[in-house]
Amino acid sequence: MADSSDSVSVDMETISFGGKEHLVRTGRGSVSVSVFGDPDKPALITYPDLALNHMSCFQGLFFCPEAFSLLLHNFCIYHISPPGHELGAAVIGSDDPVLSVDDLADQIPEVLDYFGLGAVMCVGVTAGAYILTLFAIKYTKRVLGLILISPLCKAPSWTEWLYNKVLSNLLYFYGMCSLVKELLVMRYFSKEVRGNVEVPESDIVHACRRLLDERQSPNVLRFLEAINGRPDISEGLKNLQCRSLIFVGENSPFHDEALHMTSKLDRRYSALVEVQACGSMVTEEQPHAMLIPIEYFLMGYGFYRPSQISVSPRSPLSPTFINIPPELFSPESMGLKLKPIKTRISLNV
Repeated sequence: MADSSDSVSVDMETISFGGKEHLVRTGRGSVSVSVFGDPDKPALITYPDLALNHMSCFQGLFFCPEAFSLLLHNFCIYHISPPGHELGAAVIGSDDPVLSVDDLADQIPEVLDYFGLGAVMCVGVTAGAYILTLFAIKYTKRVLGLILISPLCKAPSWTEWLYNKVLSNLLYFYGMCSLVKELLVMRYFSKEVRGNVEVPESDIVHACRRLLDERQSPNVLRFLEAINGRPDISEGLKNLQCRSLIFVGENSPFHDEALHMTSKLDRRYSALVEVQACGSMVTEEQPHAMLIPIEYFLMGYGFYRPSQISVSPRSPLSPTFINIPPELFSPESMGLKLKPIKTRISLNV
């Protein structure tokens, strides 16, 4: 258990997948952070979903050459792992306190202070999106913008609460067994990539299963219990002082949550992008669908990709495909204004 007076960390000085790994001690326990890029550039922090870390949650997005050139050109990336979710993590000691979602959100400013960071851009997936949104509500001056994938903002419904309780019991008694992995894969991915008796599961699902084998089930259980006890933060969304870009797969079990969250945000400074035939983890399943919306979103902050926008890779969100007039993307007083768009065209319109 970390001493609350010791908010300085021990640098692990290890290189993992090209990133430098840091173990940051906070007043609420230690946090692993993988740093990629030039620390003199603006900071972008990420937070993954349940049972994942940056390799299993953001690899698809960051390994896209176009996203790599856009994000690494403009930012230094700080991948924050939930406690005990980093590569090679040991089981968290039983004498360490069980953290709430507020505790997890309160770790983030201490992480930023350790690296000497001020306001940051945030990218989070589902449970991680909730933690970053809560952080943005509590520390409004430290968030430049939110890019959220299949986010949560309400307390768990009875269905989700019961589902999580079943998952908790399985983790407690059986660890990261095949049934737990199957339930998690259903949480992350659409049936299109999970496969069936006729179609084999995709490589991304197969890789995700392998990475789940590396998780320590007691650590996953801790994070799950924190998320299952989360409060409704819908009203707090009114206090956000940053712009938000939300992605959600149309087949995500959290699709309605994303729509609810969008309805609570200031529509002048937020946008919803629904991705067709996709589950919750758009970053892995359809990362190319994120490229052009992120490009335009970041343009409002003065960031750009080191090539002409006109030669951006074709994606379902290409402006020519969905026929979006360019005036929708013109900068305004707080930067870029986006209106809700979808990656499909309704034939009934």
